[in-house]
Amino acid sequence: MTLRTTVAIAALLVGANTASANTRLLVNCFWPSSHFACSEILPGWLDEVERVTDGRVKGNIPPNSVAPPPDQLSSVENGIVDVAVQFNGLIANRVQGPLVAMQPFIGTHDAEQMSRALWATNRAYFPDEFDSVQLLSQFVISPGELYSQTSAPITSIADLTARKMWALPGPLAEILKQLGSGVVSTPAVAASEIISRGVVDGHIGLDPQALQAFQLMPYTKSNTAFEAAVYTTSFSVVMNANTWASISPEDQEAIMSISGDVLGASFGARWNAAAAVAEAAYPEAGLTVVQADPAFEAALVDASAFVTEGWIADATATGIDAQAALGFYQAQLAE
Repeated sequence: MTLRTTVAIAALLVGANTASANTRLLVNCFWPSSHFACSEILPGWLDEVERVTDGRVKGNIPPNSVAPPPDQLSSVENGIVDVAVQFNGLIANRVQGPLVAMQPFIGTHDAEQMSRALWATNRAYFPDEFDSVQLLSQFVISPGELYSQTSAPITSIADLTARKMWALPGPLAEILKQLGSGVVSTPAVAASEIISRGVVDGHIGLDPQALQAFQLMPYTKSNTAFEAAVYTTSFSVVMNANTWASISPEDQEAIMSISGDVLGASFGARWNAAAAVAEAAYPEAGLTVVQADPAFEAALVDASAFVTEGWIADATATGIDAQAALGFYQAQLAE
């Protein structure tokens, strides 16, 4: 073998090693491309990933979601995309831990605080629950609210039971059904048609940002505000296991340093900002805010207790110390 041949082979090997060390992530975002999750948070995270890995790991976001919201986790598991954001309420048959942040009247009105608290709870009580993918982060968004579509605000259990209400599927719909309300329950993306057509005369579960994004303020007359959050939803950011394994341990550590509670807090803080903008638009839209009577809030807390009791039983059955995890999460929020 000549010296020239040896040098050429060596160059090819170096090039091959460099190529194999570089990773390009396909990051899915199921919200519309104009939503800040797709246009700000995830692109900002990818910029940070590229920075902390010195360009060895980069990524891009498709202009449209490659899978519907329920299938984000499976799209990552099957290698259709490398990274996605999954609403935890749609995978309750797979994971229970992050539902700790989805219990009625447990959360606060600060999505950034709740996101940090959820990640701390995950690390302490259910860090390995996602066994088929790499968990990058978890976060909580601004709480869903209670709204009236008539001139009379909803200020008591009697008001609720007299209404036909739109509710997010799951705990909120079940709570209203147990109270005796008429309930129309659809995914949030279908709420606009139901509410704008006057099919219902109240709704519960949309956060202020969604109320504004779905252009539902003209159909909404008042918001009943509670001291605790009526209901909050949590999400998980996951990466394909094979993709994660292809990244060097050093770069894995670097990526986690800007993921975890850092990424979760970014989502939460941006939701806080969006909620503030929406709430600032209430007066111009003619939407008033009524503070709930403590007796009304206490009655709803009692009426929703079965939801948390059920979650504790379900999560405990999977091996999670659910009661302790709930207490830890609440303690984080109290700090």
